[in-house]
Amino acid sequence: MQIANGVLRHSMVPSCLALLAACAGGGMKQASSTSSYAGGGGAPAPSSMATADYGSPAHAAESYEPARPSQQSTIVQNDPAPERPGLGTTFGESVYAPISFAPFQRASASPWAEVLLHYNDADGVNAHASYLGATPEPLEVFAGDGSLSVALVDDAGRTLAGVQAGGRTLIMGQDGQRYRILVRNATTARFEIVASVDGLDVIDGKSADPNRRGYIVDPHDSLVIDGFRTSDSDVAAFRFGRVADSYAAKSSGDRNVGVVGLAIFAERGAVWSPAELQRRDTADPFPSRGYAMPPR
Repeated sequence: MQIANGVLRHSMVPSCLALLAACAGGGMKQASSTSSYAGGGGAPAPSSMATADYGSPAHAAESYEPARPSQQSTIVQNDPAPERPGLGTTFGESVYAPISFAPFQRASASPWAEVLLHYNDADGVNAHASYLGATPEPLEVFAGDGSLSVALVDDAGRTLAGVQAGGRTLIMGQDGQRYRILVRNATTARFEIVASVDGLDVIDGKSADPNRRGYIVDPHDSLVIDGFRTSDSDVAAFRFGRVADSYAAKSSGDRNVGVVGLAIFAERGAVWSPAELQRRDTADPFPSRGYAMPPR
């Protein structure tokens, strides 16, 4: 591992990829249910005195025990919350994915582009696709001006099927299936990729924030993010699973389960993207005519 100015460089794939933080795990969080008590019972019968006038039998003058309750007391317990349907991402097996460090200065504090991928099981995606009148097919999403693309791929590198409709991107997964995040860079510039899964940063496992540092994808290269980073050399593989089994549900909560996010930052300096090249190609040497103005 080569250490430079505090940025990590990923060497799992042929590309030189970089990252700038360490992964941190989360603690277990258990939910408890409360029970309420509802009591029940009958009232005792009033006592009576036997009188000679009515010719009551001798035993009628004796006092008697109160009537027993007609019902037993019952404890009412709250029903357990129903399990959420669909998929989450579990903290999978350890995968060897070494990194090294490299410097990177962002061109701006704001991302150059952002990508949002929702995922679900086949039933959920097919139902949504049918509602929108679309058909799932292998899906790669283009970011910014199209210079970078993002996809979820399986263990063999095949692009997972999905749907883009109604302003949403839906990716189809299967319970137990391993997946990776793939970013392709078609430019001559480097980009920094800050990625999150289920609202958790893929490097330290904490609540995701674009201000954290991320991986670097080199010019004309690809970045593969295999899982939640557990050390400089290993990650916990991304695997689809039940929401209750997801890393998020077992650490910070399942509110944001089912989404993959990427904040993409350009490097300070020239970014030779198609948009920048188009601007240079259409540059006008005489944009307007007029008189010289004094400098400000």
